[in-house]
Amino acid sequence: MTNPVTTHQNGTIPAQPGPREAAESMDGVIPGAGPSGKPGSRPTVKLREAGPEDPPRYAPEWLQLREPADAAARAHDLLDPLRIRLANLPGKPGGVVIHDLGCGTGSMGRWLAPCLDGAQHWILHDRDPYLLHFAAVASPRSAADGSRVTVETRRGDIARLTPDALQGASLVTASALLDVLTREEIGTLAAACAGAGCPALLTLSVAGRVELTPSHPLDAEIGQAFNEHQRRDGLLGPDAVTAAAEAFSENGATVRLHPSPWRLGPDQAALTEQWLRGWVGAAVEQRPELRAEADAYLAERLAACAAGELRVTVHHTDLLALCRPAGGAS
Repeated sequence: MTNPVTTHQNGTIPAQPGPREAAESMDGVIPGAGPSGKPGSRPTVKLREAGPEDPPRYAPEWLQLREPADAAARAHDLLDPLRIRLANLPGKPGGVVIHDLGCGTGSMGRWLAPCLDGAQHWILHDRDPYLLHFAAVASPRSAADGSRVTVETRRGDIARLTPDALQGASLVTASALLDVLTREEIGTLAAACAGAGCPALLTLSVAGRVELTPSHPLDAEIGQAFNEHQRRDGLLGPDAVTAAAEAFSENGATVRLHPSPWRLGPDQAALTEQWLRGWVGAAVEQRPELRAEADAYLAERLAACAAGELRVTVHHTDLLALCRPAGGAS
């Protein structure tokens, strides 16, 4: 039986580079695993349309590679208060309606839908038609209790995110999104969710802290340069979760935060390798004077990774904002 899918974007899905070609581009970094493509380009909640010459912002190879680590890291402790809120919503014929912003390959739905009871209708948002197609066909078919899960996709610009855009939403979700937004965009997102009276589960935002074992004298400097890169052009980077908590609180929501670190060891060597290349690459993009030292550092770290001797903890934070339901009840 095929998964029920409705799409709002017709057309041919363009061919995508295979893992080898993707890995060989950007000095061995899969697109999306390292520095952003063109200067000034950045993923935002606006999901801007891409031009025909623009490279994919996030390669499916990178999103697939990180999916198991994301699933292991997401904060299960936030699910119970979310389940309680969803269970108390007025019944809808099609079940709860979940908007997944910047859905990528749909990993959030594959993780969350089987954790929730009851019928669900997921609305997947992304600008990339290939990723939307992948997310739709790979979406789960049933909820935790066997209820039906349906999916539709929406491609394009939601620059004016308003409560009306989320009318009828039961939940807004996103992964690795907050840290690539500006303060204004986070404020817009919080206001839209509050206006629609729906909670938001926003996971895997970078916290600005990385721990590598064994340690190296250059760890702190690379980490600092990476954090500076995350804050370029007005983006909030590791400050985003604090800003989001403030924005949702100012809009009357109850906010819960929970750590969601990646813990990478020998079993995650492929992900660790790509993360290392992207982490160091972003640091050098931010501070070109680090290149000589960083090249030697990266070679040493990659050798330790290949030998199964490197462990990395990349700290993230998950946020659950329980907005007041529409109508003013708490």
